[in-house]
Parts: sequence; C-alpha cells; structure tokens
Amino acid sequence: MKDHLLCPHCGGLVEKYRNPLPTVDIIIETEKGIVLIKRRNPPYGWALPGGFVDYGESLEEAAVREAKEETSLNVRLVAALGAYSDPNRDPRHHTISYVYIARSRGTPSASDDAMEIGIFLRASLPKDLAFDHGKILQDYFERYSSQE
Repeated sequence: MKDHLLCPHCGGLVEKYRNPLPTVDIIIETEKGIVLIKRRNPPYGWALPGGFVDYGESLEEAAVREAKEETSLNVRLVAALGAYSDPNRDPRHHTISYVYIARSRGTPSASDDAMEIGIFLRASLPKDLAFDHGKILQDYFERYSSQE
C-alpha cells in the first residue's frame, strides 16, 4: 500500500508517483529596487517571494497570491523570466519554479512565511540567498534590468 494511493475521484487504488512539485517565484520591482523576504522557516536566508502552486490554481494566480501573502503588495505581472528545475534547487523537495517579473508600488510588509522584508539593488544583494535565487537574480539582472 506504500506505493499506492486512493484516487480522490473514483476511490480506486492508483500507483503513487514521485513528481516534482510546481512552485513560483516573483521578482518584484519597485521604485527603490527588488523586494526580497527573509525566510521564517527552513531553508533560512533571503529569498524571492514565492511558494507552492495550489491545486486548481494557475501559475499566474499563484504568483500574485504568494506576492500578496508574503509582502502585502498587490503586484502586476509584466514578464516571465523562465523555469528553474535543478533537482537540487530546494533541499526539501524536487521543485520546478516558474519565475515571474512583477511591478508594484507601495511599502512592502513582511507577512506569512516572511519574517523580514528588504529592498535591494544589484550591488546590495544579501550574500545568504536561499535556494537558487542567486542564479535567478543573476539571470534577471543580465537580461532585464538596468538597476545597479
């Protein structure tokens, strides 16, 4: 039974697969820089706002929801940076993250999984970035931003 589950729709026994989990990360641009959160839970460190996609939710809906939950900001998605899928990008699970670029105005406030908020320019990014967010931000600054 360990390798099987009950189907929530038909009640039948189905094989349990190990699939990567879908997540989103959001690069939120403000007038002052990029919004990062300091994570309340492991893995610790500074990170892009983001999280797991809920069942029945689109990637875009998840990105807007996660941004609001963690930063209290209403965001407008403006571009997609791309997908990041290294099986080791998250030490807890194999995840695939789709990364969006968003814009927002206002003052962010730490909430939900965020214990602190910071706004950073390329030159002032913290060293202790979680996951593969250093790579994501490097790609972003090289491709899309003139912020220094």
